[in-house]
Amino acid sequence: MRNLLLEAARTGATSLLGLFTGGLVFTVLAPSLLKLPAPAYVRHWQALNTDYGRAMPVLLLTCLALLLVTCATSYQRGRPVFWLTVTAALLLVAVIVLTLTTLDPLNRLADSWNADRPPADWADIRRHWWTLHTIRTAMAVLAFLTLLIANVADRRNGVRVRPRSGDYLG
Repeated sequence: MRNLLLEAARTGATSLLGLFTGGLVFTVLAPSLLKLPAPAYVRHWQALNTDYGRAMPVLLLTCLALLLVTCATSYQRGRPVFWLTVTAALLLVAVIVLTLTTLDPLNRLADSWNADRPPADWADIRRHWWTLHTIRTAMAVLAFLTLLIANVADRRNGVRVRPRSGDYLG
């Protein structure tokens, strides 16, 4: 039962973290957004905030819960597996904290703007958001990679060496 719970939780956490991370990476790979004029950028940002504002809390909190279950159930799988999983969870917590304390307030600020008359400092705010988003993306990528490495390490722990002929198997 413990292995089944571990596998289910880790698969769910890895899937959700991969989905989240992929979305963040896609934004970083779309530098054309930094070249949009104010009205187009503000409208784009406001539309994304609506969609992401609904999906992100559910996605991140579910992922965190699954990651915590994965930490608890991987404890007996060995130190490397456990600590890699804990590291992924801590990185996700850092992502959530950065999002809630800095990025979300900037998103809410942008939601209050009139797209046809954005504030004079809108480009500076966009640059600040982009820098923080890049940091968040790097942390999410590290969390995802760490979780993948934990999975590989756990699988390697479970690999059985084939006995040589003549070895006593009884």
